[in-house]
Amino acid sequence: MQIVIIGSGNVAYHLAKAFTLKGIPVTQLFGRNEKELSKISEELNIPYSTAHLEKADLYIICVSDHSVEEVSKIIPGKNCLVAHTSGSLPKEVLAGEYRKSSFYPLQTFSKSKELEYEKIPFFVEAENDEDQKLLLDLASKISGRVMESTHEKRKYIHLTAVFACNFVNHLFSRAKEISDSQGIPFDYFLPLIDETVQKIHTIEPKEAQTGPAVRNDVRILQLHEQLLKDESLDIYKTMNHSIQKMYEL
Repeated sequence: MQIVIIGSGNVAYHLAKAFTLKGIPVTQLFGRNEKELSKISEELNIPYSTAHLEKADLYIICVSDHSVEEVSKIIPGKNCLVAHTSGSLPKEVLAGEYRKSSFYPLQTFSKSKELEYEKIPFFVEAENDEDQKLLLDLASKISGRVMESTHEKRKYIHLTAVFACNFVNHLFSRAKEISDSQGIPFDYFLPLIDETVQKIHTIEPKEAQTGPAVRNDVRILQLHEQLLKDESLDIYKTMNHSIQKMYEL
């Protein structure tokens, strides 16, 4: 099967690397950013182009959500399968006469960070059983966590990921602002962060909750509010209110 990956960002890089490590040949990398494409091409020994899109059996579009539809228009012909990697878009956003699908890896990707691809969940959706099986088999060669998913289910998967990843990372950024303001190395908080994450591998998140809000320690909550301002204060109040509502405090 000839596979072309369209895009030069984090997802494109890691999918290309995951395929390469498992001995799955990628025919071509295609995109606009020649600098990034050439870096990936050199590392993974995959041909690339910014001008000519090779003929393929499967095209995987790894671009930002707002670009998926426009990029999908460049793929010619009917006798191919096209998949996007978005967590929030339906497969029908793909604007061509080819067979449409979704190939969604549930992970946060950075080119500079090594990943264990076999642990990344993949969610697959296609228009027919044959294409569904093809994509499930392909994903299973990379990962041990593969399942079918409709667009409706995938929207909730993506929403959950925003809460569990994007929001949490933003809180890390806000926490670092506070520690930096007091000259406290943020590295000193990493064991706490690591233990918090490790804990929910064995304990339900709701059971693992600690802190002044779940204890309804009004004195500490008020003290913290006096130390904060602007957005961080709003976040602090909102988070504590949510915790207290969950535990009916």
